[in-house]
Amino acid sequence: MNSRTFNRRHFLGLAALAFAATQINPSKTFANVRRSEPYNFENIKQIEAGVLSIGYAEVGPASGQPVILLHGWPYDIHSYTETAALLADAGYRVIVPHLRGHGSTRFLSDNTFRNGQQAAVAADIIALMDALKIQKAVLGGFDWGARTANIIAALWPGRVKAMVSVNGYLINNLERNQQPLAPAAEWGWWYQYYFATDRGQKGYTANWYEFNKLIWKNISPKWAFDQATYDRSAASFKNPDYAAIVIHNYRWRLSLEPGEKQYDEIESKLAAGPVISVPTVTLDGDSDGVVPAGDGSAFAKKFSGRHVHHVVKGAGHNLPQEAPRAFADAIIEADGFAK
Repeated sequence: MNSRTFNRRHFLGLAALAFAATQINPSKTFANVRRSEPYNFENIKQIEAGVLSIGYAEVGPASGQPVILLHGWPYDIHSYTETAALLADAGYRVIVPHLRGHGSTRFLSDNTFRNGQQAAVAADIIALMDALKIQKAVLGGFDWGARTANIIAALWPGRVKAMVSVNGYLINNLERNQQPLAPAAEWGWWYQYYFATDRGQKGYTANWYEFNKLIWKNISPKWAFDQATYDRSAASFKNPDYAAIVIHNYRWRLSLEPGEKQYDEIESKLAAGPVISVPTVTLDGDSDGVVPAGDGSAFAKKFSGRHVHHVVKGAGHNLPQEAPRAFADAIIEADGFAK
């Protein structure tokens, strides 16, 4: 999740404009679609891509327009179970990968640094596209996944047909991340400072199950998920590299741990705040416990292509799972911009 976005929206007063944004309500996009058989994420595929063997779910026709959906923290591919089914019904080939450190995704070498920096995660998805021989896809994401989609769209626009990004423009700038926020915002990012300590590293490694469930409740206050829903995702957090990747991601953002030199050139480009030219739909949930919903103006200049922003009623931070139809609608809308 991105502390700088919170700062811009909340403390510049843009959150007050939230309800001036377009409101997405349940649509009739899929009203006439009937599924011949149920879709699920039980049959996970594996493919070697870059430094990883990536586990991914795939639904929909192989000949369909590829859509790659990217999850955030502390979530997994099941944030997209319903969204993927809706898009598959609409004729899309939907691919939902476990990010590094999650699910069945594994490093090919025990010697590879367990790196959670933004450039590394983005490079993983480019490697996945190459391995699957996908030249261009529609990308959608939230939290870590939105940041990853932003990076690919900014630096490899030829690989992205269109994009859906929850909470807008999320590319990290390490220098800017060193600047203090107002106290209320700092309090909202308490876990980043917890992770920065040895106590926090030990605590998260030992207690990720309870920790992640607490985060789910706090940042999606209107989402009445049940125990089975949480446990389905929590199974993905049993990955042996999970805690190491999460801790490194947040420590790297605060410049407490280095990344890898092989990504220095990419990070240099990202530090400049590159503009995204691909057609984009940005979304906010009006009940997001991390990023107060805005009207999109805080980051509008970061999108030079066709761009619209919507606020999704009742949705929290895990927007695709809380409002799957709204997210699927946004994918189809963004794809339509590119035609």
